[in-house]
Amino acid sequence: MKFSILMTAVLLTSGLATAASAQTLQKINDSNKITVSYREASVPFSYLIGSSKSVGFAVELTDAIVDDVRKKLKKPNLQVATMPVTSQNRIPLLVNGTYDLECGSTTNNSTRAKDVAFATNHFYTGTRLLTKKSSGIKNYADLAKKTVASTTGTTNAQVIRKYSADKNLDMQLILGKDHDDSLLLVENDRALAFAMDDILLFGLMANSKNPAALEVVGDSLQVEPYACMLRKDDPEFKKLVDGTINRLMKSGEFEKLYTKWFMSPIPPKGVNLNLPMSEQLKANLKAMSDAPAL
Repeated sequence: MKFSILMTAVLLTSGLATAASAQTLQKINDSNKITVSYREASVPFSYLIGSSKSVGFAVELTDAIVDDVRKKLKKPNLQVATMPVTSQNRIPLLVNGTYDLECGSTTNNSTRAKDVAFATNHFYTGTRLLTKKSSGIKNYADLAKKTVASTTGTTNAQVIRKYSADKNLDMQLILGKDHDDSLLLVENDRALAFAMDDILLFGLMANSKNPAALEVVGDSLQVEPYACMLRKDDPEFKKLVDGTINRLMKSGEFEKLYTKWFMSPIPPKGVNLNLPMSEQLKANLKAMSDAPAL
């Protein structure tokens, strides 16, 4: 009986600890520190220039959210720590409390929503192919029994694997540890194409060693929304994050940020991606939806 009571107490305490761990604003308030993540090669969302400075569209969204956290908690001197994450570790490190917020190039889908929560969608994209112009690759059928790269921990790796199986293409999939690594597989001829979100492919190509030698080809396999990611079961923090993004959308600041990062020269090489806002994103400036990918 004592053992059963003890175990019940342990389970209840564990449950309370788990619930409490999701309360991000309280955690930030108690520690006077918020930890946010960045990506090293998700151009133009979040990427490094130099050895440690992260820049990008999603980095500016992060900064706006952090400013609103400062105001909410009345902590003008709030400490901000940054840490790099990869496609593979971004979800487990968020769930276990290592960091508090991820705004990058993460797809909002129902599978991931079992483990994390997503804010208002801030971009829409789809899987396409980056290849050398000399490869002769124009669409997925050209890659039958050929080697294709993607990045570990991404939805794109799952999409291209399923597409290959459904169409009996027998593609040979190899995975880079990050997007730069996957690009290198194509540049070094270890893979004929790199399957990834088209916007990331355009960004990687623009900042590659020889952009003129590369091209983005193929049909878009699916439309996926990007959104900032936070821990589940934390309505207070989600309300704040959604509030920041929605405010930017209503005020016109979001469109100015979009123009800065997608329609203007960006660092480090001053390349202009020249990518007009998609119809899906234009619609979401009004809808302000956090709906996941189908």
